[in-house]
Amino acid sequence: MSQTRRTFLTATAATAATGLTGLLAAAPAAHADTPTPKSPLAVGEFGAVACVDADATDIGVAVLRGGGNAVDAAVATAAALGVAEPYSCGLGGGGYFVHYDAATRRVTTLDGRETAPALMGPTAFIDPSTGRPYPFATAVTSGLSVGTPGSPATWAEALRRWGTRPLARLLGPAIDLAEHGFVVDQTFHDQTSQNAARFATFPATAALYLPGGAPTPVGSRQRNPDLAATYRQLARRGIGWLYHGALAHEIAAASAKPPTAAGVSVLPGLLRPGDLARYRVLTPAPTHVRHAGLDVYSMGNSSSGGITSGLALNILKNFDLAAMSEAQWLHHYLEATRLAFADRNRWVGDPAYVTVPTAQLLSDAYARSRACLINPDRANPSPIAPGDPYHPYACGEVAKGQAGEPYEGRSTTHMVVTDRWGNTVSYTFTIEQTGGSGSVLPGRGFILNNEMTDFDFAPLFTGVPDPNLPAPGKRPRSAMSPTILLDSGRPRYAVGSPGGATIITTVLEILLRRLDLGEDLLSAVAAVRVSQRNSNPTQSEPAFDGSADAKALQALGDTFDSSAGEIGAATALEFLGGGLVKAVAEPVRRGGGAAAVVRPA
Repeated sequence: MSQTRRTFLTATAATAATGLTGLLAAAPAAHADTPTPKSPLAVGEFGAVACVDADATDIGVAVLRGGGNAVDAAVATAAALGVAEPYSCGLGGGGYFVHYDAATRRVTTLDGRETAPALMGPTAFIDPSTGRPYPFATAVTSGLSVGTPGSPATWAEALRRWGTRPLARLLGPAIDLAEHGFVVDQTFHDQTSQNAARFATFPATAALYLPGGAPTPVGSRQRNPDLAATYRQLARRGIGWLYHGALAHEIAAASAKPPTAAGVSVLPGLLRPGDLARYRVLTPAPTHVRHAGLDVYSMGNSSSGGITSGLALNILKNFDLAAMSEAQWLHHYLEATRLAFADRNRWVGDPAYVTVPTAQLLSDAYARSRACLINPDRANPSPIAPGDPYHPYACGEVAKGQAGEPYEGRSTTHMVVTDRWGNTVSYTFTIEQTGGSGSVLPGRGFILNNEMTDFDFAPLFTGVPDPNLPAPGKRPRSAMSPTILLDSGRPRYAVGSPGGATIITTVLEILLRRLDLGEDLLSAVAAVRVSQRNSNPTQSEPAFDGSADAKALQALGDTFDSSAGEIGAATALEFLGGGLVKAVAEPVRRGGGAAAVVRPA
């Protein structure tokens, strides 16, 4: 096996499930200052959960064990992740929820993406004193980056459509977790340390995550009584309190004039109470392509994830990857994503504001017109120009594009859940950067998002329409790619990952390794990753450096940069038949994830 296919860790089939029996009694395993054990792999029946945090996974499994369904478990897990993964997700953020209904055999998606304030126009991120975009770091740690959160509304809408438990009851375990706290591991400590300077900008954030002026030490317990109290009020009053009540006014006020330390100022925000009152969860049609005999459903606009990964899959089905060497299939994979990202950046944005040619981009004819640009003996130069999906052309010369890549934060989190009936959830949600805007809402215990920096600050390319400029009420383009694959109408796989724009390539690489190359799902999740997004150099992980595959690809004209470190932190499910399911989480990335089943096999 080549170096690229090596996994970071040999995982066992141990389960992380605990003996929790009652939903409201589903506290994290013991309150001693020892981390809850994690396992990256679990195989069993009657339901499964996989996410990055063991406490949250245990809470989700306890809901399933108590008779709840996949949506109930997903909401309880999400609320718990808002406690234990507060720099990646929470009440202040948004995301995308993909659901398979076992009764109807239908896949439905919920767009819970954050929305821009009504006062935000296309030049919102242009400094009027210079006429140039604000520095990215300046925009992130500010009120200007904060949009209307969508996660609470997503939880409520998912439960309204498919849930069997009230939100108030499902928040109970997260309340307990916030009160008693979780044990700080090295990953959380490092994330705090890396953001300490900007956390210190906001007294509420510093008080919570920099007690005594320093990050909470590894092995100590991180408690959040303010978030516990917020969850309690949300349970009692409902989400109307957040979108129409006093909490809406608090969020808007903290965005408009962020409460900062003495002598420190940040850009003010544009969010107002009316923006929260107008928020709605949308139900766009999922994207759909066929690959390896399976129906691949993923997230449509306002996310670009399903379109971009679907286009790349359609391009690659014109080649027999299984017959290729490791370096050759990687070459074709990188070329396909180079082409797909060129089209994504040109054509995809919020469909309420721009016309997105989804059907054309996902047509086989268009995929063939892009596939013919892949030369097996040479990498195309980046950036490559986008194609015209309205008029797929006969294969010709590769056109040169303009340099430029939108920045998308690498934080975010993902979970997969299934229940004893086969209902399945793939859910990716975020507050954008690690630590979001950096601003904890005073007295409420959750961080406000910086999702508005997912907009392009200025047109990405000269003379080319940009579909991702800010506009009132607009949803910034996302790369989140929660995905469910069906085999004859029944779930076969569910997968997703955090990682900004690398989400798309991470999900795609996992699917190719499992479906086309026949690798085990855990090996596919753990394999060393490379990510090409129509720019040079190609992003890679450090373990790829110096490998035989890296050298072979360099000989074809690729260059690589591993300075950004790890790519993604995926979770996935595979349905094995006979009621058995395999749940998989990252063995190493982000400190490793946690997979568990209701009843281990």
